[in-house]
Amino acid sequence: MNIEPSITLDVLMAALRAAAEPTRLRLLALCADSQLTVSELTQILGQSQPRVSRHLKLLCEAGLLERVPEGTWAFYRVGDRLAGAPLVRALATLLPAGDPILARDNERLSAVKRARSEAAERYFRDNAAQWSAIRSLHIDETQVEAAVLKMLDSGQPIGDLLDIGTGTGRLLEILSPKVKRGLGVDTSRDMLSIARSNLERAGIKHCQVRQADMYALPLDSSSMDAAVIHQVLHFADEPQKAIQEAVRVLKPGGHLVIVDFAPHDLEDLRARHAHRRLGFADAEVRSWCASAGLDLDPVTVLPGHPLTVHVWRATKRGAPVAAISQKSAAA
Repeated sequence: MNIEPSITLDVLMAALRAAAEPTRLRLLALCADSQLTVSELTQILGQSQPRVSRHLKLLCEAGLLERVPEGTWAFYRVGDRLAGAPLVRALATLLPAGDPILARDNERLSAVKRARSEAAERYFRDNAAQWSAIRSLHIDETQVEAAVLKMLDSGQPIGDLLDIGTGTGRLLEILSPKVKRGLGVDTSRDMLSIARSNLERAGIKHCQVRQADMYALPLDSSSMDAAVIHQVLHFADEPQKAIQEAVRVLKPGGHLVIVDFAPHDLEDLRARHAHRRLGFADAEVRSWCASAGLDLDPVTVLPGHPLTVHVWRATKRGAPVAAISQKSAAA
């Protein structure tokens, strides 16, 4: 078992004691792969909220979970920087796959995730026609579009561009003069229908859209020159996994541009607009990008009222494909 050397024996023993209880072990198994709220964990375990909260408190005190408050919600997760994170991940691999209690927990976790996804899909379906107006409620979108254009403007055409969560296809329209081929993906059929109409109306034939899951992109690894995730991550259950999947399909040296809100406290965006997260701190996105193999530029801050938008540009580590080819030819 690979436990980080910074963990002392006393800390390790305390962590093992905290984990050695059936409910707490189930909580660790659930949080090892997902960020979940107390209410979601209560629903999955079928136990009272006070009891689940007590168990979570003990796990956090033992350094096995971290509590991330966000407005009136709090997410529990296994943070990469936690001293006990390697222990939790090791324990997760030892859990018996055929155990009926754990199997039921996983079924209920899947149901929770499906309910989230269905709620988001209903929102997108109901608001597809006015999506552009909704996106511009809190900040002038022309500022955001200009920032994205600047970050992707290297003076040379972009080969293959991927727009993850394309919505109405607005970014494909804006970036189309700079790309040889553009692909937008989204899970909402209603959004894609509008995006296709917009692209056809604009006469943009080298950009297409298709239905796809941002966690499982139907693309080969290292196949795209650039990717954009524009105002999508705050809807995501696992934003870091969406970043990891985007990096998978990027070529070495390719750019990923992420646009999303800075941390805020507008709780009504959860109820009215299906937001899962109330923005992201620069440090959090920086940590995800570093773990995914990206080198991140300084964040661009676009102040707005009441919401501020952050724009990040990151580069996938490794020599660009063209450079590798040139080196091989020289050799």
